[in-house]
Amino acid sequence: MIELVGKIGSMALIDPNNRDLDYNKFNSIARSLRPGMIWVSSGAVEIGRLDYMRRSGKELSGDKDLVKTDYAAQGQAILMQTYRNFVSPTFSVRQILVEHNHFNDVQKREHVKGLLLRAAKQNAIPIVNYNDAVSGEETRKTEIEFLRAQNDSAVELVDNDETASQIACLVEAKILLILSTLEGIYADLSDPKSLVSEISGDSADEVCKKLDALQQQCHGASRAGANGAKAKLEYIKPCVQKGTKVIIASSKYSLNDILAGNTPATRIFKK
Repeated sequence: MIELVGKIGSMALIDPNNRDLDYNKFNSIARSLRPGMIWVSSGAVEIGRLDYMRRSGKELSGDKDLVKTDYAAQGQAILMQTYRNFVSPTFSVRQILVEHNHFNDVQKREHVKGLLLRAAKQNAIPIVNYNDAVSGEETRKTEIEFLRAQNDSAVELVDNDETASQIACLVEAKILLILSTLEGIYADLSDPKSLVSEISGDSADEVCKKLDALQQQCHGASRAGANGAKAKLEYIKPCVQKGTKVIIASSKYSLNDILAGNTPATRIFKK
């Protein structure tokens, strides 16, 4: 049984004042990780961008998809090295890079599932990220369109919120934790008092109906480029159906405090 699948976004790992990695955040997360947990971490593209600028004094120019690819390839090694520096030396750390096709093919899904489940038994912590370095946006769109022409549903992995949700479903995790810049889901993003602290029901279907209703109130995102609360709530529905408890909380809190229920958050579960 996988205890936790957790996800953190890029900007939560960056210290904006120093334009560098937030080593305190890496340390806080990594010290809480242990076998039986799977950590989905964004950050490779932004970390690669900052590292390139620091070494060359300028940003890359040209096709934005190719620039993203090059930054991801540079940042991924730094991302993994930083986690390795802070995770307890008694645990192994394993890098797992996934793409949309790994979740749209039965054999590939089973391969990824086996890899993740074996890690828990082998005293290892998987650190997962979408493989931006080899999966261009145009290629992904073309492949997704082809899949949808054959089947109405296809996993796209537009961001790591979806990646984490798909992994939590795959391994039937007890908890899916999505760390956000906000303290959870708000009924009204402009009203800080409208935090929805709990979405629960006697059945998974009842919970999903409440998610449907809440989605109608969700508009916009916390920052440019983010997919927003509405997308998060859509991604987690399959997890709810499998009995996974979902927590959406702020990355400013420690994992231990969030999981202990000591912080504000949106907690979604079947009673």
